[in-house]
Amino acid sequence: MEKMARVTTALGGNTITGRTMFCHLDAPANAISVCRDAAQVVVAGRNIFKIYSIDEDQFVEKLNLRVGRKPSLNFSCADVVWHQMDENLLATAATNGVVVTWNLGKPSRNKQDQLFTEHKRTVNKVCFHPTEVYMLLSGSQDGYMKCFDLRKKDSVSTFSGQSESVRDVQFSIRDYFTFAATFENGNVQLWDIRRPDRYERMFTAHNGPVFCCDWHLEDRGWLATGGRDKMVKVWDMNTNRAKEIYCVQTIASVARVKWRPECKHHIATCSMMVDHNIYVWDVRRPFIPSAMFEEHKDVTTGIVWRHLHDPYFLLSGSKDSTLYQHIFKDASQPIDRANPEGLCYSLFGDLAFAAKESLISSDSNRKPYIGDRRHPIFFKRKLDPTEQFEYISSSSALSVFETDLESGSMDWFVRTAKQYVLAGRPLAELCDHNAKVAKELDRDQVAQTWTMLRIIYSSPGTVPSANLNHSLGKGSTSLPLMNSFNLKDIPPGIGNESRLERSKGESRSENILMDSSSTLINNDENEETEGSDVPADYLLGDVEGDEDELYMMDHENPHAEEQEYILPQEAFPLRHEIVDNPSALDHLQDKADSPHVSGNEAETVSLTPVESFSLISISHSLYENRLPPDFFSPIVRDMLLFYAEQGDVQMAVSVLIVLGDRIKKEIDEQTQEHWYTSYIDLLQRFQLWNISNEVIKLSTCRAINCLNQASTTLHINCSNCKRPMSNKGWICDRCRQCASMCAVCHHVVKGLFVWCQGCSHGGHLQHIMKWLETSSHCPAGCGHLCEYT
Repeated sequence: MEKMARVTTALGGNTITGRTMFCHLDAPANAISVCRDAAQVVVAGRNIFKIYSIDEDQFVEKLNLRVGRKPSLNFSCADVVWHQMDENLLATAATNGVVVTWNLGKPSRNKQDQLFTEHKRTVNKVCFHPTEVYMLLSGSQDGYMKCFDLRKKDSVSTFSGQSESVRDVQFSIRDYFTFAATFENGNVQLWDIRRPDRYERMFTAHNGPVFCCDWHLEDRGWLATGGRDKMVKVWDMNTNRAKEIYCVQTIASVARVKWRPECKHHIATCSMMVDHNIYVWDVRRPFIPSAMFEEHKDVTTGIVWRHLHDPYFLLSGSKDSTLYQHIFKDASQPIDRANPEGLCYSLFGDLAFAAKESLISSDSNRKPYIGDRRHPIFFKRKLDPTEQFEYISSSSALSVFETDLESGSMDWFVRTAKQYVLAGRPLAELCDHNAKVAKELDRDQVAQTWTMLRIIYSSPGTVPSANLNHSLGKGSTSLPLMNSFNLKDIPPGIGNESRLERSKGESRSENILMDSSSTLINNDENEETEGSDVPADYLLGDVEGDEDELYMMDHENPHAEEQEYILPQEAFPLRHEIVDNPSALDHLQDKADSPHVSGNEAETVSLTPVESFSLISISHSLYENRLPPDFFSPIVRDMLLFYAEQGDVQMAVSVLIVLGDRIKKEIDEQTQEHWYTSYIDLLQRFQLWNISNEVIKLSTCRAINCLNQASTTLHINCSNCKRPMSNKGWICDRCRQCASMCAVCHHVVKGLFVWCQGCSHGGHLQHIMKWLETSSHCPAGCGHLCEYT
């Protein structure tokens, strides 16, 4: 376990020499602290309280402060601190709420000096003032902080955070009167020891308890905090409002944070549970630790740098009953195990590629890409040669290949999302509207898909004539179902309800002359019908007339114009009905090879009583008689999978919503949920919030429907007493004042109420907007700089 690397550091007149080493303790340690000359370390815990001297090759036990036959709870330590001005002075925080000071200069075996029993619950933290010998600060589970003067028997000041338990207290190194306190509710408070009545500043630092804090050794205003939310945050306290300048995401709750001496941006952390390692982070590169110590086998409970001006020696205690000295040269470097290569597309199609710097620099002969518009960007900084990591050569270079702004535009996605109609109309109208939208955006394949879906799932008899005229007239491509029907396959009896009417060379759309031996739409001769803007010649015989008139039908009153039946060359109408006349069929067979007959021949043909049909009624009858409702479901499913694989989840989700139960059962629930979440994420990236909410509301997936029902609770505090408001009304239960008073007109707000999240003051929406047009300060006079966005 021990490593043979040895480091020697010269600090003024002293020299620190050592290696990575450890010693076994009698019990788990809760906290450790080092003396001013870095020669001794004190270890405190529930059942241990010892001082060890730090030799060059080992730890040597020097003093056991836990004396007596029956040690009391005063020896059960939650924290320990060694004064940096007096090497004989120690203080401990006991689990029974007692603060104890220890004088190592006493000649007796019992070094206990003073006991302060003012706290009612466990004391979590004690801290000496960095320059005042007799000033001691404590923070307890009872929510109070107390400042003790060691020359007196009682505390001189009591600070109430008006919150839950205090987890850490730290005197500022640069500011004589200031100390910081962290709390269980996620708040951090700054206090002036001269004013115990109210804190100077308070801000919410973490989502959950803040377990630790540490002032920077060099920069006066930097304060680092660590919490249960697995984050380490660095705050700049030099501004009027605490500003978060760095944030490090760890993998477990942060129990201790300690700034590294002589390295401005390095900070050491350890976890409260799960993770046993100690990490040293560069806050400017928070995604991977700069160094990692993996020696402990249980949770690390205390870390401290051996000397205020030595960045190479780190001491740690753990629940595994060991005390370690870590040497930085022996630390493992996670960056050596990290993958230096990566590839990623941006939302707008830009491509980022990262690879080892050595690979890119050696490939100097590569041809430049068309889209390579930037020089490589090094996202791993060049390390300072004075640091211990100067030998690392795993830097990566990042190249960004930008796409053409015009070709990579996502304007079509936004316009499609805004213009699509997914509900509230009949299926045929939805499909026609969405096809029109896609056509206007030059997305012909999508438009064709919508048209096919309308033909498949909507009954032709229910489609309005206007839509039929639009779909079946000139320039239409919407008769793919009918291009394979042959009159020979038509069941007998279809179309016998109408007869041919011919007058003066005009042909009506209700009665169309058909040749029984020829195909209604011949696939071999009319392959251009599918996907073509030119309609096929569907009719045989001399049919003259505009195709728009040919396909327009009145389904509600199909015989409205058939008030008088006239034969041009006969005096009397036929008195009996002729069915299946073979001579007529033979006569027409002779004409089959001539699709366009002369006028006289057409008149002659019209004399023969032949069954005539409606083109739409043929397709409708065949569709109903031969194709079950779910016949096309597998094809539609494959179409949806195709669009999803191509990345067009917008089309897949839109069709899912429009078709609803018709196709829902064909797609498994997990796939639907994946499509919905992908589309909703894209909509939210483009800030299409209303459309995103509509998709959630109309979704066919139960896991998606509940998304807009989460996080709908709004928690507010009273603007007067700062306490949380109940849900019963706008009257605060504690101060009995109305919390919704307008700061401009001073009347009760009964409508829209807007307030500043920084100072909690607000009022009528119009009044606040008008006020902030001329002033940036809060209208309530609190001095806060409010901003309305």
